[in-house]
Amino acid sequence: MDYFLSAITDNYANFSGRARRAEYWFFSLFYFISAMVGSVIDAIIGIPLFTIVVMLGLLIPSIAVLFRRLHDTNRSGWWSLVSCIPVVGGIVLLVFLLLDSGEENQWGANPKAEVV
Repeated sequence: MDYFLSAITDNYANFSGRARRAEYWFFSLFYFISAMVGSVIDAIIGIPLFTIVVMLGLLIPSIAVLFRRLHDTNRSGWWSLVSCIPVVGGIVLLVFLLLDSGEENQWGANPKAEVV
């Protein structure tokens, strides 16, 4: 939960720096859970309002944490556009997101070294 709250409060639109694998995947998990809760509420009231609010409210932080995760693997945030390539692009992006943190690079120090 700390990773999700950190991405929302401290790093809402922070596209620079690095994000560990745990930060990215826990953010994605809570994003998914929030979207599902919104969908259930929408199904109950019959209007797709809460899901749209959740999706739009978390759009910028989700892109920012994606960019920071790619920075952690020593890639530019522009690599996120590889997902526009049908089938193969999504697989390539998934592999990049699963890679471990590298040493210090142009986007900062290794975040794993900071959290010891």
